[in-house]
Amino acid sequence: MNYKLLFPTYRNRYLFIRENLKKYGTETKFSNALNLGTGEGDYDPMIAAYCQSLTACDINENDVAFAKQMNGHVANLSYKIEDALNLTFQTNSFQLLTSVDVMEHVGKPKRMTEEIARVLAPGGLAFITFPQSNFPWTYDPINRLMGKRTIAQGAYAFGHEYLVTPLEFRSWANEYGMEVLVEKNLSGYLIALLEMYWTGLIQRLFKENAGNVSGQAERKVKLRPSVKEPALTLLTDALIKLDFALFGSSKYSVGKGFVVRKK
Repeated sequence: MNYKLLFPTYRNRYLFIRENLKKYGTETKFSNALNLGTGEGDYDPMIAAYCQSLTACDINENDVAFAKQMNGHVANLSYKIEDALNLTFQTNSFQLLTSVDVMEHVGKPKRMTEEIARVLAPGGLAFITFPQSNFPWTYDPINRLMGKRTIAQGAYAFGHEYLVTPLEFRSWANEYGMEVLVEKNLSGYLIALLEMYWTGLIQRLFKENAGNVSGQAERKVKLRPSVKEPALTLLTDALIKLDFALFGSSKYSVGKGFVVRKK
C-alpha cells in the first residue's frame, strides 16, 4: 500500500500529475518521457501508462534500486542514476518531463530549470511541483514568524534547504525558453493546519531516505511504499476539494504545481 497517498500534501501533488497526464496525454501517448527525481518510484507506473517509453532517474542509489525492484513488471520503464543539475541526456530528448518536489533539494534550482529546458524537445511539456516560500502560517508558524529558515521542520522539513518562489520559477522558465500553461496552488490553510510539523517528524523517524539526499545509510526501521492506492484516499480527496474551494485562489499555499511548454 502506498501509505503516502493518505497525506493530503502528497496526494495533492499526485493528483496534479495525474490530472495533467489525462489532460495532455490521453489522445496520443508521449513517445519519450523522463521522471526527474523519481524517489521510491511510486509515480512511475502511472506516468508510464501515458508514455511509449519512460526513463525514471534519481541521485539516490538506494531509492533507484528499490524503485527498479518494485516496478520491474512495467515493460516500458527504465531507471538511471542522475544528477538533476548535470543530466547526461542529449538536448531535445523528451516530449514529457515530470519532476515532483525536487527543486528544493538540489541547491541550485535555477540550474535545474535550465537542464529541464535543455532536455525537453521543442513543444515538450514539463509537469513540475515544488514547496513554495509563500506557505500558510498554519503550516509552519515558527519559520513564518521569523521570516527565514529557523528550524528544520514545517516548510523546511524533508531536507528542504531552499524554497522557490513562483515569481522566480516563472522568470527562470521564461529565460530558458519555456512558457507557463498552468499554475496551481497545492494545499491551502486547512491542509496546512492538519499537517503542521508532525508529518516532517514522521518522515524523519520512518522514511528510508528521510533527507532525500544521496549516500544515506539504510535504516533498520523504515517504511517503503507500494503502488497500491488505499481505499481511505477517498477521504483525503474530499478534504483536498474542500481546501481548494476555500483557499485555492489565495497567495499562500504549501506547494505549487506548474505545467510549462518549451517554445
